[in-house]
Amino acid sequence: MVSLREPHSTLSNLCVFELFVQEGFCDLELASVITTLRYANELRARDQFHWRFVSDQPGLISSAGGISVRADPAIPDYEMADIMVVIGAKGGVAAPWLRRLRSMRRDGLPVVLLSDAASAYIRETPKVGGPVTTHWRDAVLLAESGDYPQLTSQFAVSHRCVTTAAGAGATVELILGIIAKILPAHEIAELCNLLLISELRPAERPQPRSIAENSQRLDPKIIRVIQRMEANISEPLPLTELASEIHLSGRQLERLFNGELGTSPARFYKTLRAKRARSMLRETKISILDVAIATGFSSTSALSKALRAHFGMTSSAIRAKVGDDTLAE
Repeated sequence: MVSLREPHSTLSNLCVFELFVQEGFCDLELASVITTLRYANELRARDQFHWRFVSDQPGLISSAGGISVRADPAIPDYEMADIMVVIGAKGGVAAPWLRRLRSMRRDGLPVVLLSDAASAYIRETPKVGGPVTTHWRDAVLLAESGDYPQLTSQFAVSHRCVTTAAGAGATVELILGIIAKILPAHEIAELCNLLLISELRPAERPQPRSIAENSQRLDPKIIRVIQRMEANISEPLPLTELASEIHLSGRQLERLFNGELGTSPARFYKTLRAKRARSMLRETKISILDVAIATGFSSTSALSKALRAHFGMTSSAIRAKVGDDTLAE
């Protein structure tokens, strides 16, 4: 996990976080960092932690949800903070913060890359030489579009001063883990209580990437079927095989899904595949034919038909919209 260097990693000194933001940044991640540090300051009754916003395009920067922050210019080799956190942003440009990352790393200063930023780092520096991670959704897409043997499923992993992390809802725990290196254990425990966190998940723990892993209210048999579906997106399993694995007939499986989820197992399975295809079309440059193959559709027309049924757009329209959004940026 991230270690803050001396002299700032003491209880008596100010610790400065630099939050690198770009247009469309993740509100949840930014709020998670700021809220955790603010609660820590309130708990200590003084400003132990300070944060500032920087960007390659200084001024007002808007999040994906419409929240705006005013950012200062990020200048390589100038006014380095104790730690830089790059907030995930869909469509963000990696080059500006990569330059600052290299400056930080040269001085032995830690950098944290959250979700989309971690994914961009993995794509831009495929020969990083050590373990990396990102949000499981992007990890699936990375695996489909290239060869990344060092990619793990952990919440966070550090290598050569750079921590790649899943971000999203796990950001609070990540920041708590960072400041836990410089605050007493009892204060971290109190912070967890204030933030209503009953357990700090270790960074090395695998991310929950399956619907079934977070579906505690579902029938165990449905959970098992969903797990099998999610593990077999490219080559869908026959429903008769899924039913037999949980010792049910096809009709019993139908009744179970309709009763618990309000949909048939066939439609649920197709929806899982359509969602994966939509993500691949939006987040990668893989051809539409290859997307269809990777998600178990027999042809590009079958894929488009499924996407139109579920999302009201064909595969070509989804891919074209990504291009329009990129131009709009």
